[in-house]
Amino acid sequence: MPYLVKTPVLLKWFYPGLIWNKSRKEHTIYLTFDDGPVPEVTLFVLETLEKYQAKATFFCIGDNVQKHPDIFEAVKAGGHTIGNHTFNHLRGWDTEDEEYLENTQKCNELIAAKFFRPPYGRAKRSQLAILKKSYEIVMWDVLSGDFDTKLSPQKCYQNVVDKSSNGSIIVFHDSLKAWPRLGYALPKALEYWQQLGYIFKSL
Repeated sequence: MPYLVKTPVLLKWFYPGLIWNKSRKEHTIYLTFDDGPVPEVTLFVLETLEKYQAKATFFCIGDNVQKHPDIFEAVKAGGHTIGNHTFNHLRGWDTEDEEYLENTQKCNELIAAKFFRPPYGRAKRSQLAILKKSYEIVMWDVLSGDFDTKLSPQKCYQNVVDKSSNGSIIVFHDSLKAWPRLGYALPKALEYWQQLGYIFKSL
């Protein structure tokens, strides 16, 4: 399915109760990582973030947290923020509300997060309405495209540096699928942004 690197203003207007970006007045970028923790990739991300004194937000899949509790603890020990990404990476549009909400709760029993991001960025309005009572729902401003196996690592890098600005919430994935593009784009992007004077905060 095609995707947009830059989230259109109309979509943000249509879902005003979700967090799409932070203040445009602050010279700050908010890096987020979906789908971990995964040993090889998440550890690389943590080492890279530490090198640039960057804090980030990790939207974790409960099943991966259960499989790799030591990596999850390393994310927390690094001072990063944790978000809920459901237990089994469910697509909200294709899942009954009760199952979706139970799966999200199952994840939160492991991670105790106050932030939630729907996998694929897709959830029903009925699901979001209930989840908003318990979570701050975080979407994004810029999608790196690192999950796209047809995308070159160089294009992934260009996606994030060309489309980001003050207050941007940027999505990467600490997953094996994204690794060929993430491994190239993340350090180069951090170097680029650091030279422009950006600071990197978690949500």
